[in-house]
Amino acid sequence: MTSGTARSKRTKRTTAPPGSGSGSGPDSGPGSASGSPSDPDPAQPPSAPSPSPTPAPRTTRRINPRRTGTDTGLPHRRWWTPYLFLLPGLVMVVLFSLWPFVNTVILSLTDAQILRGGRFVGLENYGRALDDPDFWTATVNSVVYLAVVVPCLVLLPLALAVLVQRKVPGIGFFRSAFYTPVIASAVVVGLIWQWVLRSDGLVNTVFEKLHLISGPVPFLTDSTMLLVSAMIVTIWKGLGYYMVFYLAALGNVPASLYEAAALDGAGAVRRFLSITIPSVKPMMLLVGTLSAISALRVFTEIYILGGESGGPGGGARTLPFLIRQVGLGFAGETGYAAAVSILLFLLTLAFSLLGHQLSKGDEQ
Repeated sequence: MTSGTARSKRTKRTTAPPGSGSGSGPDSGPGSASGSPSDPDPAQPPSAPSPSPTPAPRTTRRINPRRTGTDTGLPHRRWWTPYLFLLPGLVMVVLFSLWPFVNTVILSLTDAQILRGGRFVGLENYGRALDDPDFWTATVNSVVYLAVVVPCLVLLPLALAVLVQRKVPGIGFFRSAFYTPVIASAVVVGLIWQWVLRSDGLVNTVFEKLHLISGPVPFLTDSTMLLVSAMIVTIWKGLGYYMVFYLAALGNVPASLYEAAALDGAGAVRRFLSITIPSVKPMMLLVGTLSAISALRVFTEIYILGGESGGPGGGARTLPFLIRQVGLGFAGETGYAAAVSILLFLLTLAFSLLGHQLSKGDEQ
């Protein structure tokens, strides 16, 4: 019994799991000195540790995010889903912008009229426009209109924005008052100015009462004065609109620049020329481009002030006014009007590219 019991104990010590530390065996007790197991039985070889199992390689499957929608978390998303949201806007652009432009180009190559179709005549309408004195009169009026209006709408709103930028009591009222003409209808504005500038209007009446003039000034009955009056109306109506542009640009100019310049002894004019203008120069180029495009498209002011003829003898007609005059009516020549429209588009594009080049040069 004693030998059998000793043999079973030795067998248990030999098959103990590897890594079992001192004092962890079943027969270790408080009386053992080092806690190490007894010598194994030489008749029984020690068991080798079992190797750890090798994990099987994981196969990864590539998932297309366009088909599963995992990139945005939306289930069942397809690659063409964003284009569904763009489709209504694209349809509107094609129907009301791209197709009318293409149709105008095609129409300018025909001799079409209002009540009948036309035949293809090539560039005949463009040659006719270049030989038409009315076309050149309208072109000169449009360019002169641009040359006068654009500098005024670049500089005057900037000066106005500098004034209303100051935080003083009641400045909000003046900002609203300056912006009121922008939200007013162009027809209403034209009628108001027609009442102000006519022969028995407000301006002539005041000047006569002050004995500044001997007779009424022909603001609306002279071609040159009519063009100048339309320019005044355009400038007056655009001051508040472009003032908002400059207010946004002036809000990004650090106040520390003005404080440092004031400490150096720079006056108000010097600070305006050295700090304000360089800081808002990109906005000035943008305002110049937008006002140039608007000046070339002016029609309402001249139509309201000068009537359907565009002033005495049509001397104040601009290119949009000429397009309307030759294209409407029972004998309207839509082919010729389309050709003049394309020439106006090219003139507008030239000024737009000029403004773009100036802005690129400023950035470089």
